[in-house]
Amino acid sequence: MDRRSFLMGTGAVAAGTTLAAPAISQGRKEWKMVTTWPKNFPGLGTGAQRAADRITKLTDGRVTVKLFAAGELVPAFEAFDAVSNGTAELYHAPDYYFQGKHPAFPFFACVPMGLIYSEQNAWLMHGGGMELWNELSNQFNVKPFPCGNTGVQMGGWFRNEINSVDDLQGLKFRMPGLGGEALRQLGVNVIALPGGEIFQALQTGAIDGTEWVGPWNDLAFGFYRIAKNYYYPGFHEPAPTIACGVNLDAFNELSDTDKAAVENACLAEDSYMYAEFVAKNGQALNTLVNQHGVQLKEFPEEVFDAFAGACDEVIEKVGDYDALSKKILDSYRKARADYGAWTEISIQAYTNARQRTGG
Repeated sequence: MDRRSFLMGTGAVAAGTTLAAPAISQGRKEWKMVTTWPKNFPGLGTGAQRAADRITKLTDGRVTVKLFAAGELVPAFEAFDAVSNGTAELYHAPDYYFQGKHPAFPFFACVPMGLIYSEQNAWLMHGGGMELWNELSNQFNVKPFPCGNTGVQMGGWFRNEINSVDDLQGLKFRMPGLGGEALRQLGVNVIALPGGEIFQALQTGAIDGTEWVGPWNDLAFGFYRIAKNYYYPGFHEPAPTIACGVNLDAFNELSDTDKAAVENACLAEDSYMYAEFVAKNGQALNTLVNQHGVQLKEFPEEVFDAFAGACDEVIEKVGDYDALSKKILDSYRKARADYGAWTEISIQAYTNARQRTGG
């Protein structure tokens, strides 16, 4: 072989190598997930990390997801905008945080006095809820998936007892979503705060009380150090769906296989997180009451009835916003009526009977 032939051959190999390297990495993507949770916060923060890891694993690394906790890349309440405009590819948060974008978003997290976990998923998966969620979110360049749920939440922590509706007047209370709007109807000064800011606000007196999630998460935040009155049940969040919102343009660039991987990673976390909260809340409640002197109290009937009445007014107003809001409201109400009758003679009737028999 002469020198010219050798060099030409070497060049061909080199060129082939140069072209092959991008081909190997072609199609691999690095996505950023932003959350509204403190870093590694039990259940919610760790659930977001599990979802990110599942997407990476199920796509065999073709989509590698790096998680950014609240404030690391964007502030907590700017997570939706970050995904909508492509600063990040995913967010992990309840959509009621984003009702300023459209008042119907809370229906896809939770509605006060609304659906419980089993009913919410029935509506999303079999009652047209997902189609409506897509119709709403796609307007903002977001593709939504359910990606976690905490189940029925507690009513919250109060410095002072709540014995009547009058005790709510002027109360400074942290509560997001339509539940917060209902409290405003009752004279409460409602303040929206991300999770990482609640303890300090309670400690300094900027708020008189707060709801967060339930015993497991509330124990982790240490609210019992400041407020000892722990009320139930939570009227405001009977089953908050935690969303994984994906930038629609980024999602549409994926292969069908990787789209399915993202969807199934989210659905897996939806189920796993709910089971984890059921498992952990009972243990944490025992610790709060028996080790930290927390006073567990049920809302007086008068107060809970007032909550329910205010919720009806707030939800009705959402339906007046636009045609899509009315369609979502009508679909949700139909689901509550259809599923509620079965819940009453199945889950509710059984748990009531189990309690009577000591089982």
